[in-house]
Amino acid sequence: MKLLVGLGNPGNQYEGNRHNIGFMALDAIARAHNITQFRSKHAGSLAEGTIAGEKVILLKPQTFMNRSGDSVQQVAKFYKIEPADIIVFYDELDLAPGKVRVKIGGGNGGHNGLRSIDPQIGLDYKRVRLGIGHPGKEYVTHHVLGDFAKADQDWLAPLLDSIGKHADMLIKGDDSGFMNKLALTTRATDEPAEKSAPKAQSHIRQARPAKPQVKLPEAGPMANMLKKLFGSDH
Repeated sequence: MKLLVGLGNPGNQYEGNRHNIGFMALDAIARAHNITQFRSKHAGSLAEGTIAGEKVILLKPQTFMNRSGDSVQQVAKFYKIEPADIIVFYDELDLAPGKVRVKIGGGNGGHNGLRSIDPQIGLDYKRVRLGIGHPGKEYVTHHVLGDFAKADQDWLAPLLDSIGKHADMLIKGDDSGFMNKLALTTRATDEPAEKSAPKAQSHIRQARPAKPQVKLPEAGPMANMLKKLFGSDH
């Protein structure tokens, strides 16, 4: 059994926040695998289903971000799920928007959700870091608690769809394959539209024939006549 946790803040006012991309990722997985029956339990919104032939628990803690660990610990204890079988999806400031990295263990990077989870279940769980970009230290709070911009949907919607579609790779332990699939998705959205071929030239510029270089006599009647015919600049 695997426990998939999406981090975010509960409530409609936070629904579109960058900080809630973990919730969004979990919802995308639920849609892709027809997991629909969420219920309130263990201080979270919880659903059970099957992915890649394995039973999974989907959890969105409803404790607010800085107490996410309370819900995660309760579910892990109730279902007897080890940290190695827990996968947490969350927003990552230190990755460019749309970039995804998967790792096991490590520090919390200042993320309040991980700060709450780590002391309660340990560090050896899988982390799916979903890049939202870093706006600069003084703008972090406004950035993470601000909604995704309309332009962000160009990469966000395909990314979430791809997370849902390829979640089975995470369940099977193919983390590199999962990241590769998502990278292909974001790369496709980054590529500019193909430019049309330049119009054919309507004409070819012809080189003008140079004036004949005639050596004029130095002086005399013939020289004067030739200067009148060919110009004095030659």
